[in-house]
Amino acid sequence: MATEEYTRSELLVDAAWVDAHKGDPNVVIVDCEVDAAFARGHIPGAVLVPDNYEKNPDTGRLHLMNPEQFKAMCEGLGIGDDTLVITYDHSRSLTAARLWWALNTYGHTNTKILNGGWRAWINHGGAVEFGRAEKRDVTFTPKRDDSKLATVDDLKQACEVGDSIIWDVRSDGEWDGSNSRGNKRVGHVPGAVHLEWFNLLDSTTNEFKPQAEILRILTEHGITPDKNVFTY
Repeated sequence: MATEEYTRSELLVDAAWVDAHKGDPNVVIVDCEVDAAFARGHIPGAVLVPDNYEKNPDTGRLHLMNPEQFKAMCEGLGIGDDTLVITYDHSRSLTAARLWWALNTYGHTNTKILNGGWRAWINHGGAVEFGRAEKRDVTFTPKRDDSKLATVDDLKQACEVGDSIIWDVRSDGEWDGSNSRGNKRVGHVPGAVHLEWFNLLDSTTNEFKPQAEILRILTEHGITPDKNVFTY
């Protein structure tokens, strides 16, 4: 599927684009899978993210690494301030989008997701590599931007405001409380709507569904452009 059909098409690339630019000196392709999957084969020149949730190692929780930790990770991957980062995975862009978000949170907006991930690369007939890329000497400057993050107080206020909608993207079990996922409390935020994240992706190609279909699905759940949307 061509990425041009999306309103924010600049956030995605297709496999043909990656194939044409994978050797560009300012491009770093990041595989967001685990080590075993990376060893079975990856896009030539790709580097493996050491933790595909970018967790703070001091806590082990899903809170994002602190600036110093994130800087060290990025520089270890060869990501510098001027690098164009392409993220991909074999998990319907779950962990690729996580790294995209983490990079944007630390001010590195020059980041795109390979639409369809590893499956798109294989379907494209792209070459497969098994080795490790050489380390690049770069400098990454973290510039934390919390403008797209919400606090608990923000969410509490959103529960009481008519122009806001709270979108629970978790699994059915987490939504109905039958799966705690290790949390002390179960259930969902009062008034939230439930639409698990993968419903916006094609289960066959792992690509994002066409924009018109995504808009239809969101609208059916009350998630519309006139609302302030909070996700969790």
